[in-house]
Amino acid sequence: MNQTLGQTLANLQSRGVDRLDAQMLLLHLLDRPGHQRGWLLAHDDALLSPTLATNLEALLQRRLAGEPLAYLTGHKEFFGLDLQVDARVLVPRPDTETLVTWALELLAGQQRALDMGTGSGAIALALKASQPSLNVQASDLSAAALAVAQTNAQRLQLDVSFHQGAWFDALPPSEARFDCIVSNPPYIAERDPHLAALQFEPAPALTSGPDGLDDLRQIISQAPSHLTPGGWLLLEHGYDQAESVRGLLSAAGLMQVQSRRDLAGIERCSGGQFNPST
Repeated sequence: MNQTLGQTLANLQSRGVDRLDAQMLLLHLLDRPGHQRGWLLAHDDALLSPTLATNLEALLQRRLAGEPLAYLTGHKEFFGLDLQVDARVLVPRPDTETLVTWALELLAGQQRALDMGTGSGAIALALKASQPSLNVQASDLSAAALAVAQTNAQRLQLDVSFHQGAWFDALPPSEARFDCIVSNPPYIAERDPHLAALQFEPAPALTSGPDGLDDLRQIISQAPSHLTPGGWLLLEHGYDQAESVRGLLSAAGLMQVQSRRDLAGIERCSGGQFNPST
């Protein structure tokens, strides 16, 4: 017997799916945007077709196995942008919006910004959408990830230049220095128990050596030669890495080293300013 949308939502929740996730899955199946949760309430007595019920069951099994909702729907909102995402890239997190907000406080006009390890393009595209006059470059080691980022840029009609390669090695010689370099690099230790919950996301974008700091060390040590005088390096890192990252930034000669907290009050980002006189 066909279930109504209201019954379907209740059934999903009874099987362990979060209410918001259940609504988003159902809206995705019905080809409706994620902001139309009110529509579901207004049509809770509408029947779900057998075909859609079958498709929903397949998605439900994937969600119960721990696959991120964004991979099931193919979309994730970040800084007001609707990004397409899949298993080639990390799912953008709200925590990372802290990094974007900080960068936007420092950037203005036709300044140059670089987003390294761009993944879906979330940070670079958020910067360009917020300040269209910026010259925004982005890089990633993964050609597959860059394909996702470029698709998002084209769909959102945002002019960002993309480069493939490992950190600063991705840049052509003409892209020498930037007013702000931002990165959300891999920062989880290789044996961290939290990795089990991230099994569906690309491992190279998550882990970075025994203490999770290998990529951060590399970026910080090379950044001064790619910053303009007064330019800033801003980095996202793990919940317990702020002190270590501040130490690395200071050791690299950066000034005004500081950290920013995310919405949960955790020191999520750290950065410093390049002063060539020092």
